[in-house]
Amino acid sequence: MSLSISELAAAHCSHQTDAMSDADIASHLALLAGWQLDDGKLARRFDFKDYYQTLAFVNAIAWVIHAEDHHPELVVSYNRCSVKFDTHSVNQGRGGLSINDFICAAKIDALFAQRAH
Repeated sequence: MSLSISELAAAHCSHQTDAMSDADIASHLALLAGWQLDDGKLARRFDFKDYYQTLAFVNAIAWVIHAEDHHPELVVSYNRCSVKFDTHSVNQGRGGLSINDFICAAKIDALFAQRAH
């Protein structure tokens, strides 16, 4: 079952042990502009004007991911931040994508949309 983008952004992460099916991944991925699959992870690059804006965004992400207890891989440089999500606890600890990845991606998109230009 696919949630809407607003339902994803309002949802909260919970412990997951089952990876999403390819069909569920595809339907959720279609909701998230700019996100793609990268080596089995949900990934997006965010571009900024300067280092200050990049770090402000990373700090905002840190607050959200800490509150959700779901932590992505972050690569931060002067004017961009790459975010990659996956869920380590699914597939008997082998990893994969869960609804938590899409929940956090939707929350991060909402933060990005609210940033000062």
